[in-house]
Amino acid sequence: MASTLFDKASEAAQFVLARTALRPKIGIVLGSGLGSFASQVEQAAAVPYAEIPHFPQSTVPGHSGRLLIGTISGVSVAVMQGRVHAYEGYSSDEVTFPVRVLGRLGVKTLVLTNAAGGINPAFRQGQLVLISDHINLSGRNPVSGAYDERCGLRFFDMSDAYSARLRALAKDTAEDMDLDLEEGVYVSVLGPSFETPAEIRAFRTMGADLVGMSTVQETIVARQMEIEVLGISCVTNLAAGIQATPLSHEEVLETGRAVEARLAELLTRLIPTLAK
Repeated sequence: MASTLFDKASEAAQFVLARTALRPKIGIVLGSGLGSFASQVEQAAAVPYAEIPHFPQSTVPGHSGRLLIGTISGVSVAVMQGRVHAYEGYSSDEVTFPVRVLGRLGVKTLVLTNAAGGINPAFRQGQLVLISDHINLSGRNPVSGAYDERCGLRFFDMSDAYSARLRALAKDTAEDMDLDLEEGVYVSVLGPSFETPAEIRAFRTMGADLVGMSTVQETIVARQMEIEVLGISCVTNLAAGIQATPLSHEEVLETGRAVEARLAELLTRLIPTLAK
């Protein structure tokens, strides 16, 4: 009998749990150019994605491809150093498989970070923005298709996809750092080409403040699994038609590296609060 998605996620989780005595309740996914926060993880058991059963492999620069199980300020965490994307040729099941594995590890709170284009003209390059909601224009929903009740409800609420409670905690932490932390709506597209100026104008009309090629499918699966989600975007570039220069992945990585320390401090301060 062929293994189901739930069975594969359970197998992968058991493989990871056999490498460490820690049982993390908080998971963190690090986006493009934001992977250095992983250096803050103490007592880390590092497991390359390539060794984890059924785990997809990233093919994009800026995504190291390791799962770290360790501690931050004494709190057990699971940190994904990089993710995979649908534009790499992966199915929705594959893109969201790591989130299912985190859920099977026991994660109850998930922090999703990403590099995003800034649509809102008030946002500046290098700014960190909390995701308040999303618009899914990727053309995919990862919970469509064959249904396995062990994965969660088929029909579930998404009105608080990005937890208002967690956003409030993040804002309190940012205030203590004198960090300006705004909120915005994130629109997800398939990629990998950057958007046209006309598309950006359309997205702005729809109410989007940020645009990117990740996060939304992960959030949908996390909510199906009743995992609370906090989304944080790093505005690595201004969207097409807003900035005068052509967009490039190199710019995304460069800006990500420039704000890594700020993001790392925010997460390091926030994690003990989330654990409470």
